Parts: sequence; structure tokens; C-alpha cells
Amino acid sequence: MSPAPLHNILFLDIETVSQYAIFEEVPETWKELWRHKAESLIRDDRSVTPEELYDRAAIYAEFGKIICISCGYITDPGPDKKIRLTSFYGDNEKELLTRFCDMLRKWSPDNKKFLCAHNGKNFDFPYLCRRMVINGLPIPPLLDLAGKKPWEIPHMDTLEYWKFGEGKSFVSLNLLAHALGIPTPKDDIDGSQVGAVYWVQKDLDRIVTYCYKDVVTVAQVYLRLTGESLIRPENIEIR
Repeated sequence: MSPAPLHNILFLDIETVSQYAIFEEVPETWKELWRHKAESLIRDDRSVTPEELYDRAAIYAEFGKIICISCGYITDPGPDKKIRLTSFYGDNEKELLTRFCDMLRKWSPDNKKFLCAHNGKNFDFPYLCRRMVINGLPIPPLLDLAGKKPWEIPHMDTLEYWKFGEGKSFVSLNLLAHALGIPTPKDDIDGSQVGAVYWVQKDLDRIVTYCYKDVVTVAQVYLRLTGESLIRPENIEIR
């Protein structure tokens, strides 16, 4: 049985890219800051330069930005489950974050709902908060952990559930879905290619499709982990 009513859970995923297309475009001050950051990533491998590592800037909120937030909620928690999906995306990060925050406040006016993502506690949720602060936006109650006790935090994480208390292993969403026998769409891109699709191909729609499909997979993994029946493909609604 699910630890929370299914219709009270918002499943989400974010896609991020570096703030500049290539390292040469980065302002000089930020180049130095990235070189300092990259030094800690390179460690003993001196065959890699900070410039060559710049594509990894996307995963750090100080050097990256959000280009898509996809989310979905289950509208019919019975055997014939349905999920409704929507995405907030664009080149203007502040604008898409503002629209996402407005949706969160309307969806959970009483702050009694939950957010669920894969590795959300270590990536999606803190990344969202950091980029909101950088953009001068107030953090919505569902994301703001200030003053909350551990049992009051409305965040769920399918990776954390799968660890069963073990602290070190990382399991990708794709691997976990396959291990649990959950069908996943055979997309033509993965997370490592998002930056190139955005900056080189300038195909944001392709990234949005990839992102919302990940949200469906997160929801399916959560349902499987909590002993619920899965959502059939015909019951996926994109708005």
C-alpha cells in the first residue's frame, strides 16, 4: 500500500544544461570559478582539462540552469489508473520556474501533498531551490525544508526507497525500471546528450518529450515499489 494517497503525489523530473554553450563563451570570472571546481573533479586524472569537463557544468546549480520541469499526478488511483502530465520549459529559466511555482501553490494550498522524483533528494529538489534563489524567487512551501523535522518533509525518492537503508549505491532510473520489469520507451537520447540537443540541435521539444517520459517511469517505479498496479499506456494524458 502506498504511504500516501496516490492523488496527493506529484511526480517530477528536471532537465538541466550548462549556462553557456561552450567554455569559450563563459565570462572570464566564471571560467576561473569553473576551473577551480573542475580541479576537484579531475583529481588524479591529469589527462582531462577543466575545459573538456565543461559539459558537466549542467549538474551543478551554480554553473547550470533548468530548461524543463515535467510533472504528473495520478487522477484515478484505482485499478484503471490514469496520469496527467504537464511540462514547464523554455530558454527563460526565471519564467519557467515562476510558472512551476505558481502551479505548486495552486495544487497544494494546504501543503499536505508530496513530491516524488528519482534521486530527487540529492538532485532535483535542491537544484530547483538553488536556481529559485539565484533567480530571486521565493521557494514554495512544498520545496522549502526550513524548520521542518525529518518526518514532516513532503519529499519521496524512488532511489532512496530502492536502497532499503544502504547508503552508497546509485542506481539509475533506467536500470531500476528494467530490474523491476517496467517497460520504458526506447528514446533516441539520454541524459548525457541533453546539452548537445539543446545547444547544438536547438531541439527543446525533443528534450521535453524525454523529460515527461522519465516522469511516467518514476511514477511506474513508485507504483511497483509500493505494490500498486501500473498505469497502462493508453491512460497517459499529456496537457
